Amino acid sequence: MPSSVDAVVVGAGIIGLTTGIRLAEAGMRVLIRTGAPPAETTSALAGAMVGPAFALPDDRARAWEAVTREEVTGAPGVHVCRGMLAAREPGLVPPGYEPVEGPDGFLTAFWAELPMVDMPVYLEHLAARFTAAGGVIEIAPVTSLEEAAALAPRVANCSGLGARRLADDPTVVPVRGPRIVVENPGIDTFFMEAPFGTTTTSFIPHGETMVLGSIRAEGSYDTTPDAEEAEELVRRAALVEPRIEGVKILAHHVGLRPGRPEIRLEATEIGSATCVHNYGHSGIGVTVSWGCATEAAALLT
Repeated sequence: MPSSVDAVVVGAGIIGLTTGIRLAEAGMRVLIRTGAPPAETTSALAGAMVGPAFALPDDRARAWEAVTREEVTGAPGVHVCRGMLAAREPGLVPPGYEPVEGPDGFLTAFWAELPMVDMPVYLEHLAARFTAAGGVIEIAPVTSLEEAAALAPRVANCSGLGARRLADDPTVVPVRGPRIVVENPGIDTFFMEAPFGTTTTSFIPHGETMVLGSIRAEGSYDTTPDAEEAEELVRRAALVEPRIEGVKILAHHVGLRPGRPEIRLEATEIGSATCVHNYGHSGIGVTVSWGCATEAAALLT
């Protein structure tokens, strides 16, 4: 740990890294305290994409998404991909997009070009960008926010699911989500069903592989891969794109998203330290990451 720091960030997932970068690139000496390196966080298991716009809950989230889209474009692990966004409910096409006929069972559909993010590659890039700005990542979880506040006058609580304990926030709940990586049978467009439901059909190509999703089980801490669950996701994706039928599954992991009725992004005081809470992003953490980081950093500068 550096002898003195200006800010401590709790958590090294997508939210912690982007917040840490904003603070470090503003000239602060920043320490990230984390229980796991970025590559082993829940963020590494995300699909992931920046969007879709019509799944975001409010204008504030859409503004965060716009900041994120500008920031990620051109970054390592990110490519812009054309694809279809669809919903089983009618009339959800956002302004600026033209409705098209969707697959069977989908009453809303439109085409869009959105950034797709290969999370392991992107997280490695973010960690390198943070350390290049002088930041330090220490694999040592804090036991309390008071411990973090004793280290620096500024604290960014980006602890994700850990905020349930650290911030004493019972509204934070685990949302179980499998990440199924399969061989890509030659598909170069994505498909994403939204708004996110208990079971969401999606496939996102990343070159020779694709990520399928997703099944959400709120309140479950079980991270054991379920073979039947994987088969169901392949089956659902194949109903939209028949070439997916029978694809080889390459990897199957399960992460716990930090679910919350709404994102918490606000400043509080812990003794003489200012603490900004930036957690509860559930399944849209990648989409709003840079927008939330910018706002969180502004509250600490």
